[in-house]
Parts: sequence; C-alpha cells; structure tokens
Amino acid sequence: MQTFPARQSHSISQFFAKGSTLKHQCKRSIISAVLLAVATLMAIGALRGQQITFIPNGVFFANPGGASETYSTTGGGIDQIGPFFQSLGANGRSCGSCHQPSDGMSVSAAHVDQRFSLTQGLDPIFRTVDGSNCNHGIDVSTLAGRSAAYSLLRTRGLIRIAIAVPANADYRVVSVNNPYGCNESDVISMYRRPLPSTNLRFLSTVMFDGRESSAATGTTKILYSNYPTSLLNDLTHQSVDATINHAQGNGTRPTPAEQQQIVNFEMALFTAQTIGNYAGRLDARGASGGPEALVTQPFFLSINSSVNFLVPTLELPGGLVAPGDHKFTAAIFNPFDAWASLPDTSPRAAVARGQVIFNSRPINITGVAGINDDLSAGGLVAGGIPSLTGTCGTCHDTPNVGNHSFPTPLDIGTGDPSPSNPSANLGGLNMNYLPTITVCKTDPATGLPTSTCKTTTDLGQALIDGRFDHVGKIKGPILRGLSARAPYFHNGSAQTLLDAVQFYEGRFGLVLTTQEESDLVAFLSVL
Repeated sequence: MQTFPARQSHSISQFFAKGSTLKHQCKRSIISAVLLAVATLMAIGALRGQQITFIPNGVFFANPGGASETYSTTGGGIDQIGPFFQSLGANGRSCGSCHQPSDGMSVSAAHVDQRFSLTQGLDPIFRTVDGSNCNHGIDVSTLAGRSAAYSLLRTRGLIRIAIAVPANADYRVVSVNNPYGCNESDVISMYRRPLPSTNLRFLSTVMFDGRESSAATGTTKILYSNYPTSLLNDLTHQSVDATINHAQGNGTRPTPAEQQQIVNFEMALFTAQTIGNYAGRLDARGASGGPEALVTQPFFLSINSSVNFLVPTLELPGGLVAPGDHKFTAAIFNPFDAWASLPDTSPRAAVARGQVIFNSRPINITGVAGINDDLSAGGLVAGGIPSLTGTCGTCHDTPNVGNHSFPTPLDIGTGDPSPSNPSANLGGLNMNYLPTITVCKTDPATGLPTSTCKTTTDLGQALIDGRFDHVGKIKGPILRGLSARAPYFHNGSAQTLLDAVQFYEGRFGLVLTTQEESDLVAFLSVL
C-alpha cells in the first residue's frame, strides 16, 4: 500500500494546494519521489509484521495516473480493525485481500504482483480456491509452480469464478476450451476483476453478473421502489457469500452484527482520483474532482436514464431532476467544466476536452445485446433496433459516477471473439489468456441443442438466470477511481486506459485523432 498523509504534512501538501503554481513536470517528479519513498517504508513495515490500523481521510494513494483518495463519512477515515479486514474464514483472507484502500478498494494487477514477490506467492490472496487459474492439476509447492498457477491473478488481477449451469437453462454447454484445465461443462470457470467496494451508494446491481441482486441467490433486484433497502440487504447477503466462497468460511461468520458492520463500512466510502500526474490537484481552479463531491451527488435508481426518455415504459421512473420527469442529459460528467477556458496547452484543458468527448462524441451503437436486440431478449423495442446513435453516456449514464443507473446488463463484446481473429475480442484486444465457451440454445420440445449457438469467454447473466439470450451480458462498473485499479473491463483485457479507448474505436468505428485519444485518456485517468 502506497500512501502519504497529504493534509498532515505541510512540507508536502504545500506543493498540491489548490493555488499552487508549481510546474506540472516538477509536481509529477515530487509526487513520484515522495510516493516511492513512502511505499518503500511501508513495504519494510509490512515485512516486519507492522500493520497500519487506521487511514485518516486525506491520505493519498499513488497510482499510475497520480493519486487517489478514499473518503469515509464515518469515523474520519478507514478503520482497518473491523470485520471487513478480519480473516473470517479458513484460508487467511479477508474482504480487504481483494479490496484494498491503495487500489481504490479493488486490486490492481501491478500491486498483486508486488504482493506475490514480497511473500513468494504466500499472501492470502494466493489461494487455489479461486486465486489460481484452475483448482486442480496444479502444483503450488514451489515458487515456480505458484507463479504459473496464479499467473492470471498476477498479470490481469483476475479471480476465477466457478458457477454451476442452472438446471433450468434453455441452453447447453457444448464445449469448453480452458487452457488451464478447468474444462468442466457443468460448472463453468470464468475470470473476472474484483469490483470496487466503494461508491456503493450508486449501485444498481451487485456483482458483474447481478447474482447478488437476483432470485438465484435469494436476493432482490434493486429498483426505485425498494432502494436503498434492497441494496443494503443484497450487500449484507454478499458479505456472507463472499466469506464462504472466497475465504472458505463455514457460514458462522460474519455474524449478523459483523454483516451490519461490513455494510456500514462499505456504504460510508467514496473514492476518486485526487491528484493527476499533469493536472495536479483535481479540485483546483473551480474543478470538483476528488471523492468528497460524491458524498452529496444526487442519485436515485434510474436517474438520468438514457433509455427511459426514449422508451418511457422502460427503466421507471426515469428522470434527471426529479423521478418521473423523463429527462436525460448526455453531459454525464461536469467536474472539470471550469477548466474548459484554460489555454489549450494546459494539462487541465486536456482533461476538460476529454470530458467533452466522453459527454458528446456520437457513437453508432450496433450489435449490443441489451440495446439492439429484441425486447423479449432484453433489448429496447420489439423487433430490435439495428443501430442507435448514442454517446459514452448511453451506457454510463449515472451523473458524475458513470455506471448505468438501472440494472440493465449489456454485452458490448469485451468477452466475445472477433470473427477475424478468435484470439481478440470484438474491439481487437488480446484475450488468448481466457477460455472459450460455446453454448447452444436447446429445443424446448426435445431438450437437444439447436444450431443457434454463441461462443464467448464469460457466460455472464446467462449463468445466473439460465437464459440463452443473456449470454455474455454483464453490468458496467462505476468509473470513478479508474487509475487505481488497472487493468480494465471485467476480464482485464484492457491493460491501460488507452487500450480501453481503442477498444471502443475498434468495436464501434469511433474515429478519434491521436490528440483526442490522449485527451479522453487524460479525463478518464482523473476520475
């Protein structure tokens, strides 16, 4: 964990004050030097068995884009004594094993690999229950064996999620080609990034596939009519499931009291980038970057729905200012509006330009399950819609947060092989490290597979509700704190933010100049 107490050290914080005129390159050098020194000290402390038990609000965490901050509305900071950070199972893991304050309450692959090096692959995150590429046919008795067994966790930050095919599924798994040996067709192994356990007030569904907000786990879909009760109950249930499945608990912990403590802790957290490598303080010169602005950010389920204003019967109630006003704005983000008038050469102006691109650049949306497909399969209208002109905000519509404000799973192609190159996804990113799974819809009369088939690397929602039409559909994550938790997309296929931007260029024919790519990355990196 890399930290420094920015608000407690005047000798450091003066360089990052809102009115500082320190040159950007100099700022970046100072940031790097200070954070490297603190990281070294903390690594030494970790090796000596010392543990930091409290992280006060105002502490910055270094990342490739600068530094992030996680702000807690209770207790003045992050108390690392509570059950969230305790080992409640049998394998030494805690929630904090995969949800680290240093990584925006998720984990970055780079820091996972550091933990592997520091502990020779013995840190609790490295457990064969789901940290290894497969849970059989592996040897973790040697360092080389552990390095190979945990390669996806080390290089892509991926956890193996194994879920049984629902008994009532209207499809058949006809083949599984898993390069790590988990080729079972009744229990499917998929590989996903841990979602951040922060900014949870804005969630419209829990887990990438929504399983902790579904009947499959005895939980409840989150709707306007039951929010926030459903969200709190789903997170409570998830704390138990995670302990049983990831920490190999026996179900006795977390106790009801500990479950409540975990949910209270999570719901109090807000995370965002606070310092940019080139932009400096992100709340300077009239900007409102950083996590504290999120505490009062207006939100309700279906707020600013990009669907409701088009189809008023969907994503109810829908509204921008008030529920039911059926209004939508594509100007999803506005924290950096004040920087738009700065000179073009200013790094802050680049952030503002990137924000405009995100908010307004037209994208021709085609082939997205959940948008373009038939209404009966989860699309917008009966018969489907071949194309829809939208923006980034069509799928990332929650104001200043960036996830979808209603539980609408989509398949944009991050896990689907390209017809021209099976080793790449539909946006051209390498995914030859992932398994391929082929499923075919079954004939209702005979139960036999039909010729209607799909090949993907992750069955998504279909593995929860058993519907072939939902193969590959997942939710989009909250975008705040991106720089802290590379790589990106649910399967880690985008190693950098530029990779993520170029995915959309390849997938949807989005045309950006090199400067526009740079501006968009500059914006995303300071969220």
